[in-house]
Amino acid sequence: MIKAGIIGATGYTGVELLRLLALHPEVELAVVTSRELAGTAVASRYPNLRGHVDLNYSSPDIKALADCDVVFYATPHAVAMNTAAELLATGTRIIDLSADFRIKDIALWERWYKTEHACPKLVEEAVYGLPEVNREAIAGARLIAVPGCYPTAVQLGFLPLLEQGLVDSGRLIADAKSGVSGAGRKAAEAYLLTEATESIKAYGVAGHRHLPEISQGLSRAAGEAVKLTFIPHLTPMIRGILATLYAPVKSGTQVTAARLQSIFEDRYANEPFVDVLPAGELPATRDVKGSNNCEISVAYNEDTDTVIVIAAEDNLVKGASGQAVQNMNIMFGFEERAGLNVVALMP
Repeated sequence: MIKAGIIGATGYTGVELLRLLALHPEVELAVVTSRELAGTAVASRYPNLRGHVDLNYSSPDIKALADCDVVFYATPHAVAMNTAAELLATGTRIIDLSADFRIKDIALWERWYKTEHACPKLVEEAVYGLPEVNREAIAGARLIAVPGCYPTAVQLGFLPLLEQGLVDSGRLIADAKSGVSGAGRKAAEAYLLTEATESIKAYGVAGHRHLPEISQGLSRAAGEAVKLTFIPHLTPMIRGILATLYAPVKSGTQVTAARLQSIFEDRYANEPFVDVLPAGELPATRDVKGSNNCEISVAYNEDTDTVIVIAAEDNLVKGASGQAVQNMNIMFGFEERAGLNVVALMP
């Protein structure tokens, strides 16, 4: 049994962490922080946790957090980098759900997040928490940078193609749709029910800050710099991501739908949370809602010599908090499905 703390557990990723950790067989929730809500019962903020989380929010305190074996940062970007070094020095491990330690190129991170990085030394040490790629490194890490929601779906979809060298890495396209919860729990006009419902719109067309993170991971898989057109969309649903990915087959390479199906099935055969669907079946966000699963299908268009991959995940679970718990399980040697072996919600 380990003790866990959560910094900033007031938003959607925070409550997902609470929901998953509250029933985890190997975890005792010890500290849940919020400056704004200090002294307030967690269950009064999130009534769904009544009877499962009997804690009050407290102000962030390094001494209290240092008594935890692991601390999750469920905070906005540019927060964790200010206190992570101090907490790591106490021997506590950190799993950061923000983007503070994801991108290795500090200048690139500063350009996209428009602030100076407060702790660049830790960026080099941080392990990118995509278990399907970095499981061994995660097991020995002190600091995990949990991937973003879009980057998780897009990378899992493209990885088998790039690792096998089957597609033109200079002409990749990711068309991705996300539910409104991806914007976080904040009062903003664009995310009001009357503004977001019965409509779909693209955003970040000129550039989205998940792009450098995705490109970093895909370039590593390809062994060369990739060029990716990434366009996210806001859809009128609460949670979920559906990513439709297009990759032209590399000149001189022969593929078939059957070969692609086999490549994807072999690549993810031993991955507990990646489900490659049978040929002809397509993922849907409702099929992964509330679960840590990423569903993937692969198809081949002979007329355009293009591979089409579709990936669906819950942006708050496999795209955030569930993946964070998966990382924790690997770090502490727990069964990887512990606390995550749940059936998706239907309808």
